[in-house]
Amino acid sequence: MKLKDFESALKSLEDIVAQLEAGDLTLDRALELFEQGVKISRFCNGKLEEAERKVETLIRNADGSLAEAPFTGDVEDEGTFESGQ
Repeated sequence: MKLKDFESALKSLEDIVAQLEAGDLTLDRALELFEQGVKISRFCNGKLEEAERKVETLIRNADGSLAEAPFTGDVEDEGTFESGQ
């Protein structure tokens, strides 16, 4: 299975989950789909981690100026999030 991008991989994973939830598979087929799902899940997780490393947040300093900070996943610890609106 060739995974190209996050969106198509996620769609494939959703299709696998739907097939597994339907419950009308042989044990061998269910295990095969489960293994594919694990591989796709790892691919998606890697893509998300890659994107997270690229994301930077903007924080407002005490003097009102904006500064970039690495994304930590917890914006509240970084200061005030500025959405640009």
